[in-house]
Amino acid sequence: MKFGFVTCVQLGLSCIEKIYEIGGQLDLLITLNDNKAVKKSGRIYLDDFSSKNQIDLVKINHINDEDAIQAIVDHDIDWLFIIGWSQIANKSVLDAPKKGAIGIHPTLLPQGRGRAAIPWAIIKGLDQTGVSMFKLDEGVDTGKLLGQKILPLTTEETASSLYERVNKAHEDLIEEVWSDLVNDSVVLKLQDESKATYWPGRTPADGEINEAMTVEEVDRLVRATTKPYPGAFIMQDGKKIIVWSGSSIPSNGNTESIRVNLSNGTYWAMDYEEEIG
Repeated sequence: MKFGFVTCVQLGLSCIEKIYEIGGQLDLLITLNDNKAVKKSGRIYLDDFSSKNQIDLVKINHINDEDAIQAIVDHDIDWLFIIGWSQIANKSVLDAPKKGAIGIHPTLLPQGRGRAAIPWAIIKGLDQTGVSMFKLDEGVDTGKLLGQKILPLTTEETASSLYERVNKAHEDLIEEVWSDLVNDSVVLKLQDESKATYWPGRTPADGEINEAMTVEEVDRLVRATTKPYPGAFIMQDGKKIIVWSGSSIPSNGNTESIRVNLSNGTYWAMDYEEEIG
């Protein structure tokens, strides 16, 4: 069985390293050209890893480029992982590997198809979320499932903590499913369409706190949009104040906090900064 991997960020590299940690190997690596997405969060380069492990590395502008498709065919790839990659693969790419392409989505599919999975799980006040490995098709997170990991959530969960747990769950899923992929014994499970939900994308503007919100809503919003995301914010005297953390508990006179009056109480911004530029 031959495997390829498409990525350009640390999450994907961590999964690749996990494959080699458990004794697996890859036959092809595909990544972006060096001058593409240089400011992308978590952007990495695969040159050193490919050289060290003697894996062919192909650099492209877009996953649907002919040279990407040809590389997959030329290397006789059975399964192609596409993880940590924002470009949408078309049918020609999905059909190029003999067995198919594999993606991972940070929800318990079919719940939470779409975008901004980590923030939405916290904003919605869910008691659990998860990570799903699935065979990519032409739909939005609709392919057959290979495996899932459940991640319980607490009322103190932040985007930072959940982001780390989601990344670890990616590695765990790779480890759990790898031997089945190698032995061609993986079981694909249809998603239950009756339980499907779709979550929309979010922009930095969606992080604005307003007085009509409840303390509970603000608390979830701040926790959901903290680093590595752009942060919740308030407008004060014409300035944008980004709130990284806070509390509904009185600040006890702490001058290093900002009071936000809300519909059912007060929220104290404890870690904040004025946006520059």
